[in-house]
Amino acid sequence: MDTTTTIPVTLTAGAVAEIRRLMAADGFDTQQRLRVGVKGGGCSGMTYILGFDLPTEKDHHFEVSDIACIMDKSHEIYLYGMEVDWQDGLNNRGFTFKNPNASSTCGCGTSFAV
Repeated sequence: MDTTTTIPVTLTAGAVAEIRRLMAADGFDTQQRLRVGVKGGGCSGMTYILGFDLPTEKDHHFEVSDIACIMDKSHEIYLYGMEVDWQDGLNNRGFTFKNPNASSTCGCGTSFAV
């Protein structure tokens, strides 16, 4: 396990509250961690990954507000400094991403280019 003291991403209070709500659900696998990452695809070239997953040997381990997080080491270059927020409004409900590394972002907010 590669644990780092560097926190590559931040979570707003709203995101922390929603993630904790999801983790409190019946049947949540406590061996899983919050995975933050990217994958190829989407309308701008890369899509964000945010979900629960089991750690692998490729992962950096870090904590944000006592939430155990993992990120593939190769993804940090794309995500370092990103803020994850939770919006619960009438027009926008879900996680949003503010990524200082993105050269452009699509209208849906889940895809970006570097």
